[in-house]
This record gives sequence, C-alpha cells and structure tokens, in this order.
Amino acid sequence: MRRRLGAASAALLLTGAAFAAPAEADIQQPAVVTANPANHTPHVLDGTVRAITVVGNKVVVGGNFTKVREAGSGKPTVARSNIFAFDKATGKIDTAFAPKLNSTVYALQPGDAGTVYAAGGFWQIGGTHIGGLVRLALPTGQVVKTFKPNVGGGVVYDMKRHQNKIYIGGMFTKVRGTAKPVLARVDATSGALDANFKITPSAPRAGSLKVYKMALNPQGTRLLINGTFTKVNGLRRVQIAMIDTGAATAEPTTWATERYASECNLKAFHTYMRGMDFSPDGSYFVVVTTGGPYGNRTLCDTAARWETNRTGGGQQPTWVNWTGGDTLLATSVTGAAVYVGGHQRWHDNPLGNDSAGPGAVSRPGIAALHPTTGKALAWNPTRTRGHGVEALVATKDGLFVGSDTDELGKEYHAKLGFFPLP
Repeated sequence: MRRRLGAASAALLLTGAAFAAPAEADIQQPAVVTANPANHTPHVLDGTVRAITVVGNKVVVGGNFTKVREAGSGKPTVARSNIFAFDKATGKIDTAFAPKLNSTVYALQPGDAGTVYAAGGFWQIGGTHIGGLVRLALPTGQVVKTFKPNVGGGVVYDMKRHQNKIYIGGMFTKVRGTAKPVLARVDATSGALDANFKITPSAPRAGSLKVYKMALNPQGTRLLINGTFTKVNGLRRVQIAMIDTGAATAEPTTWATERYASECNLKAFHTYMRGMDFSPDGSYFVVVTTGGPYGNRTLCDTAARWETNRTGGGQQPTWVNWTGGDTLLATSVTGAAVYVGGHQRWHDNPLGNDSAGPGAVSRPGIAALHPTTGKALAWNPTRTRGHGVEALVATKDGLFVGSDTDELGKEYHAKLGFFPLP
C-alpha cells in the first residue's frame, strides 16, 4: 500500500522550506528510504517525468507531458506543458505556475530568490522564442528576463549549477550567438557565456557529437561528463571524462578509463552512458549504463562505482553490479544507499543473459545498492518497468522517482513517486 504519512513524516515534509539547497550530490541521508511511497504525490497522466527539483517548499517537475492531477478521488485534470509545480507537504498543484514550454524539459535546477532553471528540447515559451535554457519565477511561472543565455541550435540534455555557475551539456551549437557546441558554462545571473571554460569534446564514436549526462561534486571542483565523444581537448576520453573546474580556467583531469570503450550495441546506442552522481562527500561517483547483454567483461547494463581522487589512465571500478542485460537510466547516491532506476528485472546478475543467472535477485525497475560492496540491499518497492525510471532525486527527507510508468509498489502512482525516510 502507498504510505499514509504519520506525524513524524508530515513534520519532515512541512519543514521542506528549510531545505532550499539543490537536490544533488550533496544530499546526505542517514538511512535507506521506506519502501512505501507517500500517498499525496500528484499524478502525471501522460508522457514521462524526466526531471525533478525542490525550491523551498515547492517541488518542480519536468518532462514531456500535458496532463497532471492531484492525488485522491474526484480531482480534476489540469493541463500543463511539460512542467508543473506542487506543494511539497500537501501535494497541491500550483495554479499560477503554468509556463507553456513547447517541448521536453530534461533538466531542472533550483535558483535563488524562489526561481528555477529549466533546460531541454524546448525553444519557445508561450509562443515566444527563448532557447533551450530558461529561468522561471515561482509561483508565477514568469520568465526572469535578466537571465539571457539564448542557447540555440539543439537540445540541452543536462544542467548542473554551483553557486553562480551553470554547466549545460547536450547537442546545442550556440550560446548568446557564440559558437559553443555541446558543452558550456554560463553565468547563473545573466546567462553570459563563460569564456574561461574551454572544454571541447570531439570525435564521436557514432552518430552526432553529444554530451548526454553530467555530475558535479558538492565542492564544485569536479565535473563529470558523458556522451558520444572519444576525445576531450584532444585527449583520449571514451564516453566519459572528469573536468577540473576548481581553477579559473577548467581543464580535463588525468583520470581516464578504457572500460567504456566496449562497443555494446552500437547500432542502437550511439552512447550507452546514462545517469551519474557523486557521493555526498564527493569521494566517489556512480555511473549507470544501457547497452545490452554483453556479459560481465563489459560495463553494458551496469552500475559501477569509481573513486574521484585517483589519477592517470587505466582506471578500474571499485565495484560493478550487473543487471544481466537490462537498462539502467538514473542513479542517486545518498551515503546510505546507491539508488538506481531503469527497466531492470534483476541485480547481482553478472552471469545473466536476459535471464536470471546464479545469485540474481529480483528488483523490478528500481533498486538500492550497498555503497561499499555494490550488492543489492533488501529495499524492493518494485516499479512497473516500461521504458524505465528516468529521474531519481534525493532530498533531506526522502527520494523522488520519475518515470514513464503508472505503477509503484503495485499501486497506481502515475509517473511520479516519493519515498520518505523512516
């Protein structure tokens, strides 16, 4: 059954306004979240939830969808264009926050002064050209007009913010009219392009050049990028690279691995890299992938832990958890657990081949892994698999889950769920 919040859990949610910090790698949790989702979370009735963030006591949700509804019987359907906001404590949908973005929202980040940054495949808001990155005010949904990055020429797939810097990655070509393909850093207040950020991915392994996912450590000194590239600033970096962002001018670190150089299913996936997240202290990070059942000699369809401070080429993962041939799309590292989501059927399954091999455990759609060993923990709420879980976002009081499926814990809980801490 979906969880009805007791007094303690309700109190945690009501204090959400105290936690305006980004729901990113610096969220440390003391325990594994409960396996029963809260019953007040709104439903997204079509499409897919791809991004979630928390701004004060508001939760902002992005993706590709047109209809949402509050939990409970008899609630009306509300039209929303790929983004909406709701009260974290009550689940009540904001009536005023209704920006009309004309395509998918892939990434969200909280802004200062009650604002939120949205990035994606959209280029218009309410019919007005805006580009693929915008700053919106809460609760009105109005565009913050002083922020003018004017990202053009394609999609922004991911975005990370640290203080007054915003990193964007995707398939775009320009920022403020200046050629700056696939990766850029802009000022969080004005949107101006940062000319000191001269990181240049190149040489795609297949298809078009693309930065797909990113992760930023809590200190803001290490940026991970993944995508189709095989070089960064002329250095061999196959599908993944670590950037030193701590100095005035950024540069690639010496950290490099060949473990993601395997082909996997090149015809289906120009890059099989998917979600990444740093630990709360920034000492390690986890990468999840798609790619197909190519056995335990590759990192296709896996979650893998890597240590941040290691240097040089030939890096190897600390541990790997194989699904046995099913895609992982998203991860969130909280210290107590490594949460992973996708459309997986199993974990602890290195010998599986679209099947449950020796020692495999059933974890449909979502799982929690032990941070030290990488083994699946007992937590097993289950998720209707569909395409899979696209977003996992830890907060001070629980874990938000976004997907394209309508069932969580064997109950209707369309596209969006929240697991409170015990």
